[in-house]
Amino acid sequence: MDRSKLYRRFRTLMIANRGEIAVRVIRTAKAMGLRTVAVYSEADRNARHVAMADEAVLLGPSRARDSYLNIERVIEAARKSGAEAVHPGYGFLSENADFAKACLDAGLIFVGPTAEMMQAMGSKSGSKLLMEKAGVPLVPGYHGEAQDDATLAKAAAKIGFPVLVKASAGGGGRGMRVVRKAEELAASVESAKREAKAAFGDDRMLIEKLVENPRHIEVQVIGDSHGNLLSLFERECTLQRRHQKVIEEAPSPTLNASQREAVCAAARKAAGAVSYVGAGTIEFVSDGKNVFFIEMNTRLQVEHPVTELITGIDLVEWQLRVAAGEKLPMTQEQITLRGHAIEARVYAENPDKNFMPSVGVIRSWNIPEQSAGLRIDAGYRQGDIVSPYYDAMLAKVIAWAPTRDVAIDRLGRALEQSDVLGVVTNIPFLAALVGHPAVRANAIDTGFIERELKHLTASPKPPQDLEFAAAVAAILRKEAGAAEDVAKSPWGTAGWMPVGRRQRVFAFRDRQGNEQKVTLRYGKASPTLAIGDRVIGFAAVAGDASGIDLTLDGTKSNVTAFVEGHELYVRTRNGRLELHWIDPFGGDDEEQVGEDRIVAPLPGTVVALLAEVGAKLEKGAPILTLEVMKMEQTLRAPFAGVLKALKCKVGDIVGEGVELAEIEPA
Repeated sequence: MDRSKLYRRFRTLMIANRGEIAVRVIRTAKAMGLRTVAVYSEADRNARHVAMADEAVLLGPSRARDSYLNIERVIEAARKSGAEAVHPGYGFLSENADFAKACLDAGLIFVGPTAEMMQAMGSKSGSKLLMEKAGVPLVPGYHGEAQDDATLAKAAAKIGFPVLVKASAGGGGRGMRVVRKAEELAASVESAKREAKAAFGDDRMLIEKLVENPRHIEVQVIGDSHGNLLSLFERECTLQRRHQKVIEEAPSPTLNASQREAVCAAARKAAGAVSYVGAGTIEFVSDGKNVFFIEMNTRLQVEHPVTELITGIDLVEWQLRVAAGEKLPMTQEQITLRGHAIEARVYAENPDKNFMPSVGVIRSWNIPEQSAGLRIDAGYRQGDIVSPYYDAMLAKVIAWAPTRDVAIDRLGRALEQSDVLGVVTNIPFLAALVGHPAVRANAIDTGFIERELKHLTASPKPPQDLEFAAAVAAILRKEAGAAEDVAKSPWGTAGWMPVGRRQRVFAFRDRQGNEQKVTLRYGKASPTLAIGDRVIGFAAVAGDASGIDLTLDGTKSNVTAFVEGHELYVRTRNGRLELHWIDPFGGDDEEQVGEDRIVAPLPGTVVALLAEVGAKLEKGAPILTLEVMKMEQTLRAPFAGVLKALKCKVGDIVGEGVELAEIEPA
């Protein structure tokens, strides 16, 4: 690897981001021999990316606008650290033209396109005008400068409902609303503008015809400052929820070879309209017959690893070389496609509660290690804190194989073996999604997850003997002194036998409220468990982390079981489930929240009050809206009644569990 030209331009790289993407960039930069500088907020003081970098600079308070989005503080951090180049990652300031210009003005190399290119292509509205002139097919819509209510209403009526309202500067589904009726437009625009302003600092909207049953296809492009512009095949990102990608794969299983070449050629034409330099993505929507340009992302994408795995190209390395003024190391003809890659985004969120973000300390992090055909890009570790201030993505699990079917199998297996505890994650949901027959058959569109949500979030199977035995073993293991003391504990023998006691009764309650007693009997004979009218031979040996080798009536199984307080998490061949241990000695101190109280599910900011005190509410009626992790969450009436009190106002910053409103049942 020739580093001479790179080193002439810069030796120290600052990564103006956090989490998984900061870790990802640091990894490649270090491999290239560069010194790395991280930035962090108060909330991220002990974050993984901070620990990985050679140096780290504090930006400021936890809120993104006071730290990661504060251009002056980021530039000052670069000066302080001696960095000569800045990689913006994705999100935050990555598509902010003012930031790109501020880097240039400060004598820093910005690893990305110029401010002028960002302004031309980073705005959804502006890029559509440019593509219209270049002859790239567009979805019918309005992308003008006028943003008053009358203009937007007139444009929507002309386009014809249903329409899609979305932020011109947005991404990731933020500031985006589907509007099916004219009377819903004003409220949807207001909400989308508010969300866009909070996430991107820009509340301009565009409106376009809603493509029914669409597929989302995007093309990776990269250009250098010598006039070379390449496409690196396409990705399929059709599996989405709330317009945010969940599963991505490359190449698209929807396109044949001629369609692939056509869409890649269109992408090169689109990027060529601004003589694009750097890595970017041209996004298209397809109705099954036609492909329409929808936007360009002038940055690296979250899903870039699937492109890297099918091409063998490190996109971050190419970004850094382009920023150093080098030519791209390959021609279009030299880029070849090999195999299939598929990626799942692991989030701290609860699919059972409308994907509500989850915060807390990660008590256990057990995701398969990176291996041949399996890549893990993670921004968190065991012991890290997931805060309410930023995007809730924890990691990406990416599988590669010679064929799509094998890649799906490999990803599904990795997800089934993954456990992250302490926060609620979407891992079980992802495993169900990847395993769905329609996904394997590619019989999907962007509305698939919403239609199949009930199936994908189905309650786990009721606990069986194996799960109850795993729960007992987990409690005994914890009482024996945890895994690191296993060599000194009775777990080292084939059967666990506490001294001086002949019988012990355990009681468990599942999430559906069903209770079950399990009796452990031991003595001179081998231990047994009595579950209902069944008596089962029982032996357990502790493995690594939360793993247990469990033998019931001679059948051995490897299970995962984790206990904290009275709460148990169990994963067996039957799936995952949670149990509550009803401990007669430790007490059962579950806190019950009255149903008449509306409380904040997570820390957030009150952005709208949607009902007045004294109003009669139907079940499900909106009461107020919180902004949580840059997304809006509307809290609704759990039953019909009268709004007795509002205990907050717009602008209030509230903590988790704080009472916000009170309802008197009808």
